[in-house]
Amino acid sequence: MEFFFQQLTNGLAVGGIYALIALGYTMVYGVLKLINFAHGDLFMIGAYLGLTLLTALGLADYLSPFCVIALLAVMVLILVAILGVVLERVAYRPLRQAHRLSAVVSALGASIFFQNIVMLIYGAKFQVYPHDLMPRTVVHIFGMPVPLIRILILLASVVMMVALYTFIQRTKVGTAIRAAAIDQGAARLMGINVDRVIALVFVIGPALGGAAGLMVGIYYGQINFTMGWIYGLKAFTAAILGGIGNIPGAMVGGLMLGLIEAFAAAYLSVAWKDAFAFCVLILILIVRPTGLLGERVAEKV
Repeated sequence: MEFFFQQLTNGLAVGGIYALIALGYTMVYGVLKLINFAHGDLFMIGAYLGLTLLTALGLADYLSPFCVIALLAVMVLILVAILGVVLERVAYRPLRQAHRLSAVVSALGASIFFQNIVMLIYGAKFQVYPHDLMPRTVVHIFGMPVPLIRILILLASVVMMVALYTFIQRTKVGTAIRAAAIDQGAARLMGINVDRVIALVFVIGPALGGAAGLMVGIYYGQINFTMGWIYGLKAFTAAILGGIGNIPGAMVGGLMLGLIEAFAAAYLSVAWKDAFAFCVLILILIVRPTGLLGERVAEKV
């Protein structure tokens, strides 16, 4: 029972990370009908920025671990959000009226560019987060030991997901985003600045991805410049699993994918855990192509 509970909490923590990354994919697709293949690399850059800020500023020398992580998260969110806006302005906005394939090629080019820039700056070797950044404290839930960092990552993921869902559903700006996702032409006629909405989507999505990158660095302790590809692919799988363009679907899909991976690795084979994840994607595409919660599309009358 303890082993099962450990895998459950591990799967939820990793699933929360997948969900945060998947939200970036699903928001961009919802508004632009574009898969932002560079999104995984923004996640990777968030992990590297967290390590750079931590070592360059020496925050751990005079702040408590929780304050360090909170401050790092705020800085990474802001920096990656700025990078997301620059990416939209440079790589996507000039191609908005072009054929959709042009934007896809531009996204792939941006992904390769980010990977190589990070490799040239930091090198091809794995980079390691300080081991003493987060105390390896263990708490007991229902009498079973669970690492504190695992609980904190899950709670932080859930808080950000709930905050995003509330923002989209309960605010005027969120209503504007939903309107632009349904029909950009009609949204413009209603006085909505669609360009500003798209820029905001490229602020929120990359910011969440950057936060997820910081979480991965703290949780696993090491990062590398290719991590954005595999995490991005799994987050894309999570978005498809829940229903691409569907924000609650991305959350559910991410958590489910994390659980599937954790239990498959624990009870079947660690070596094949990635294969299990992508087998789930193939199965969903065959059985329910719109995902578990369905793709959000406009109603035609």
